[in-house]
Amino acid sequence: MMKARRYVLDEYADHQLYKELAAREKDSGNKEALIKLAAHEYDHYLFWRKFAPGYQPVLSPFFLAGFRFMRRFCGLTFTVKFLERHEHATIQEYKGVLAGLSGEDKARLEKIIADENEHEKFFVGQIRETVIKYIGFVALGLADAIVEITGVHAGFLGVTNSTLFAGVSGLIVGISASISMGSAAYLQAKQDPHRSAWKSAVITGVSYILSVIMLAVPYFLTHNMSCAFTFSILVGVTLIAFLTFYSAVVFDRRFWREFVETVGLMLATAAVTFVLGVFLGNAFGLQHIMS
Repeated sequence: MMKARRYVLDEYADHQLYKELAAREKDSGNKEALIKLAAHEYDHYLFWRKFAPGYQPVLSPFFLAGFRFMRRFCGLTFTVKFLERHEHATIQEYKGVLAGLSGEDKARLEKIIADENEHEKFFVGQIRETVIKYIGFVALGLADAIVEITGVHAGFLGVTNSTLFAGVSGLIVGISASISMGSAAYLQAKQDPHRSAWKSAVITGVSYILSVIMLAVPYFLTHNMSCAFTFSILVGVTLIAFLTFYSAVVFDRRFWREFVETVGLMLATAAVTFVLGVFLGNAFGLQHIMS
């Protein structure tokens, strides 16, 4: 079977990754779910190895290191969901192979497909992380900060040529807004018995402040206002891309639609505030005063 070696490698890689995650997991419930996932993948690996005699898959240490990095910085749920994303295409390929099998092999592959469709989704659903409970508040802080502070910077782009003034103003507005956003998150979370109001407030506020700082950094690295604004926009787009991709993986959402919508909102806000800044700057003669 021409594709057997690839299937062997895929299932072996998944087995090793789940095994690696389980070995490093401290939560007993998560550890048990990962061990079961690793066992499923190993069983699938043994099946495909029959069709590739003599082939022994070897994984690059960089491959495992990359997923260890992902686990540390993106969380367990994201890492497992990311691993499962390629399963949809794999299942379709397995269904295509079914037609060429018969007897015990066909029945075994049908069970493997059932595992991929049902059992693994069940075990993935058993994994629980605190970060997932509060991801909505992280998204609230990041998205609101990106749109609002980009608007502030765009407004000052039409008023002043001082990058220092624009950067400091963005920080002042952003830190003030983060307190407001944290308070709103606190009040919102108080209505939810499954979330801590204080954690929700802190996570929202910290997410907001970190976004504000990253968006402001370019203004302290150059004296060219247009250059600073461009790099700040790129920082905003990068943050949106990361947040949207993270949410798309964890919650099985469409990446491009949400990404385009959020970036479009950010750019539309920037355009409106830039026009407003130019108008007010000309109306009150602020360009000369604030340069």
